[in-house]
Amino acid sequence: MAKHHVNTTINGDPVEFLCDTEQTLLDCLRDELGLTGSKEGCSSGDCGACSVTVDGRLVCSCLVLGIEADGCEIGTIEGVANGDELHPLQKHFLKEAALQCGICTPGFIVAAKSMLALNPDPSESEMRYWLAGNLCRCTGYDKIIKAVTNAAAEMRGE
Repeated sequence: MAKHHVNTTINGDPVEFLCDTEQTLLDCLRDELGLTGSKEGCSSGDCGACSVTVDGRLVCSCLVLGIEADGCEIGTIEGVANGDELHPLQKHFLKEAALQCGICTPGFIVAAKSMLALNPDPSESEMRYWLAGNLCRCTGYDKIIKAVTNAAAEMRGE
């Protein structure tokens, strides 16, 4: 089977990789590029653990083919922090204990960052709606909403 050559940008860096026709973007990120932050939870787009952005749009990377990333700008959990400095979302997830097993955490953070880029001051209802595609089996959602609320306030300078 022929491999496809993909040129893309991931977290601001130009990246090239080879992938099979049927390989998902999630598999390419994890297996071809060693970016293991995005998790495989369901393989059907139902859990949000594999959330990334493609050209600024939030997607489940298990539903996108790797070859579809050609020419796109991809954002993953690995690109959220600024070097060693955690993003406010990451800091508040830790501070509010909004994680336990950690499988869902990267997807929640990527989704929340995407939401805050579009709406820096969302209501709780808007947050819950936006994050509804991300499922957590361990923590419930109150701590996650509190972490996102506090991170949003910090990002607005409050």
